[in-house]
Amino acid sequence: MLFQRKYEKMKAFQKEQLGESPPALEDENLADKLEKNDTKALIISALITIVPIALVFLLLIAAAGWFFLVR
Repeated sequence: MLFQRKYEKMKAFQKEQLGESPPALEDENLADKLEKNDTKALIISALITIVPIALVFLLLIAAAGWFFLVR
């Protein structure tokens, strides 16, 4: 590798700063961080995102089928 020494120095620096494991990978329970209606809000936002895309996809498939069968 062209910058092997610099890469190794940076990895050592990161390991020194973060410790053994980064904070994002620590084992913490997500339920402790959620508030009362956060789960409902997450589900509703996922549905608002996914359902319109799925409907458009199904309409495209139906239009293609209609085009090949009726025409």
